[in-house]
Amino acid sequence: MAISTAILKPPQLPKQAASRLSNLFIDTPSSHLNTASPINHSSPPQPTNDSKSAHYHKLSSSSSNKTQKARHLAEFVNKNPWSDTLKSSISSLFLPTLSKTSFLQALRLIKTPSKALHFFNWVQFKIGFPYNEQSYFIMLEILGRSRCLNAARNLLFSIPRRSGGAVKLSDRFFNSLIRSYGNAGLFNESIKVFTAMKSMGVSPSVVTFNSLLSILSGRGRTRMACQLFDEMLKTYGVTPDVFTFNILIRGFCMNSMVDEGFRVFNEMFRFQCKPDVATFNTLVDGLCRAGKVNIASNLVEGMWKNCGDLSPDVTTYTTLIRGYCGKRDINEALHVFEEMVNRGLKPNGITYNTLIQGLCEAKRFEKIKGLFEGAIDLGEFSSDTCTFNTLMSAHCNVGKLDEAVEVFKQLSKFQVRPDSASYSILIRGLCEKGDFEKAEELFDELAEKETLLKKEGSIPLVAAYNPMFEYLCTNGKTKKAEKVFRQLMKRGTQDPPSYKTLIMGHCREGTFVAGYKLLLLMLRRDYVPDIETYQSLIEGLLQKADPVLAHQTLEKMLRSSHLPRASTFHSVLLGHIKMGHAHESAILVKLMLERQIRQNINLSTHAVILLFKSGAQDKAFNILSLLYESGYSVKMEELISFLCRSQKLLDAHSVLLFSLQQRGQVDIDVCDTLITGLCKMRKISEAFGLYYELVEKGIHQQLSCLDRLKISLESVGKSKEAEFVSKRMLKEGPTDTCVSI
Repeated sequence: MAISTAILKPPQLPKQAASRLSNLFIDTPSSHLNTASPINHSSPPQPTNDSKSAHYHKLSSSSSNKTQKARHLAEFVNKNPWSDTLKSSISSLFLPTLSKTSFLQALRLIKTPSKALHFFNWVQFKIGFPYNEQSYFIMLEILGRSRCLNAARNLLFSIPRRSGGAVKLSDRFFNSLIRSYGNAGLFNESIKVFTAMKSMGVSPSVVTFNSLLSILSGRGRTRMACQLFDEMLKTYGVTPDVFTFNILIRGFCMNSMVDEGFRVFNEMFRFQCKPDVATFNTLVDGLCRAGKVNIASNLVEGMWKNCGDLSPDVTTYTTLIRGYCGKRDINEALHVFEEMVNRGLKPNGITYNTLIQGLCEAKRFEKIKGLFEGAIDLGEFSSDTCTFNTLMSAHCNVGKLDEAVEVFKQLSKFQVRPDSASYSILIRGLCEKGDFEKAEELFDELAEKETLLKKEGSIPLVAAYNPMFEYLCTNGKTKKAEKVFRQLMKRGTQDPPSYKTLIMGHCREGTFVAGYKLLLLMLRRDYVPDIETYQSLIEGLLQKADPVLAHQTLEKMLRSSHLPRASTFHSVLLGHIKMGHAHESAILVKLMLERQIRQNINLSTHAVILLFKSGAQDKAFNILSLLYESGYSVKMEELISFLCRSQKLLDAHSVLLFSLQQRGQVDIDVCDTLITGLCKMRKISEAFGLYYELVEKGIHQQLSCLDRLKISLESVGKSKEAEFVSKRMLKEGPTDTCVSI
């Protein structure tokens, strides 16, 4: 059965009200907007019999002038880019008579937060404006509300320095930043601010704890919330208020722990804290969410009987109606609605929309028209965005997409602005039907109008847009999907599967750095990417010859408690070696040893060679030692040959001695080459020392350069050493003649 929109009558204004509204929109000459009327100081005051009234009018006029000046200043800043020209104009036009009141009003009216901060900084340093605690607090709030959180943090910690110690950091400043991080979904950053606050000797207040408890409870961190509550009581001795308990109760109820919610409710009386209507409403909501609607109904009845002046309100009954609708017990929901009206409570738009949604889900469409007409006739209800969303959802649920689209088109006719839910309902329905072309048109409209950034309407849900994200990210349009996704993040909403969808989309399109940035955002919000996400990014970054980001991604993967394959480590190490990243190669080899990852002898050898090539001998020997201590080895012949070719003979000498100590196999030709090279360098002691070690190990018989060594020893007066070499030459027989020095 199709649901007609004919019953949704556009709201009609009474004639008198319409007349009053129209007066607000009478055209005003532009000159009146831009030029303040001159004040005639010589004109006599209006006659009055009350001096206090005259004084009031004088103050009111002064306040009006300041407000007008603030508006002109803000408008001037908003219309022009921040530049030296703008600053010069402000200096000449506004600064000479700028009051503190006008300044703060103008600051609030500047639309762009970056401009507001420029203006704030410039005024302070330009004319030495005496900022007080309120000035800094307003600027902090502006930055926080607009998600300029790094700037807000920097401002907060600079206040003592900027004010010359005149403004002390109080809990008020920290509370603002904690709330801002929480609203952005960055609860870890809120905790960091709280920790910094304590380390700086600023005592948290009940407002501080309430803000943090709200953030933790909202993220389902009930255990952390309980620990924080204990810290509040035992460490700081802060007395909880009714808001504290309401937050805790709501946290438990929202996380299906309604019994714990009642335990907290009982704790309120121990602190002589009287529950309010919000407390009971939260418990009613928790019971309804847990499917215990009859118990919730008993609780409401108990409020009437036992709570004296504390009576259920519209929210209480609306919640109970929603509970019965959720159980598909629409008759009982209608009964509660009737009881509510009989008790003298006037249903609001949310009540009607809740009941309409329940009727739609129960397919009791015949009841909807009567409910609408009765409410509109009584002037109790006019259709709003939620009403249209409910009707669209009902059409989508029964597969009537065309009717849902028609309801959407009616929004503009009834002067109702669509919100995020309006778009998500239709987009999701169209995606399920396979009409992605029409869904993408709506998606583009949503992005262009920035509907998701508007605070009015329902809070957007990322999951509702997942089908569209998946479609775009598998069809080469990840950038378009990310634009909307970031708008959702600005509203403080996110969804882990959506992150993966977008990251994998970037990997398919080869935009791996963009995918890495999303990974950082995901981790910052305490979400854990899966192995596939990490592996795809690492492989892609290596394809793009970016082993540094691949290495960083690998380390984050380990911190997420995922263990990559050994081949992944080897691929990243090979990438570093190809790019000549000696330092990064050494770090990765150490990490592999710490994590007991199987080594590749070729990669280990080239990593050590790279360290020697870059002049990092100490690191090279350190890596060699760590490798051999862990039971691994390198290709010594290749390493020493490289050092000899590079004329790093002393390093080659040390490496060969190290190899002998490790009882490694030694190529006699390499020994010949090295001893000969050392003799040429006049490093005779090192050459003899190496020969002596070879004799001790019994692997000197095939050496062909002993003549050169003996002659070199004799030339520097080392006769005993020369005699030592000569005796072994006689025992071993004649050797090839070496080239004379």
